[in-house]
Amino acid sequence: MIVQQGKSAPDFDLPATPDQKLKRSDFLGKKTIPVFFPSDWSHVCGDQVALYNEMLSIFHKYNADILGISVDSAWCHDAFMENRKLHYPLLADFNPKGEVSKAYGVYNEENGTSKRALFVIDKEGIIQWSYLSPDGINPGADGIIDALENLTQNP
Repeated sequence: MIVQQGKSAPDFDLPATPDQKLKRSDFLGKKTIPVFFPSDWSHVCGDQVALYNEMLSIFHKYNADILGISVDSAWCHDAFMENRKLHYPLLADFNPKGEVSKAYGVYNEENGTSKRALFVIDKEGIIQWSYLSPDGINPGADGIIDALENLTQNP
């Protein structure tokens, strides 16, 4: 079951590049938007990450960082980021496979990938909004913006 609003966001320490890791604690004091997706190179995932790339300036106005997370390797993410010209990190939940996805309740045991899920985490590391989307549907950004707006109005 997906981690719900009001719960502490599970920690992570995942490769952002083949030689650099990012931790959940690196983002304390800032809002964070972890976006779990099934895999690089699929049409829906490509459209979704491209949309968020276009919206970076809006997320930054809310003092929020976005992080893509899937079970693909850091090398695969590196090539995908270069191909899509992404300007936010994609984290590799690769080894042990799906460990962070499982902690967030969004691992698909049947096919060994992350499910398509969105989270908004506040400055203190508490999940303020979560959404589990059907794998084949791009969830867009409306829910993320609504959650960030709500955090701004009700800090």
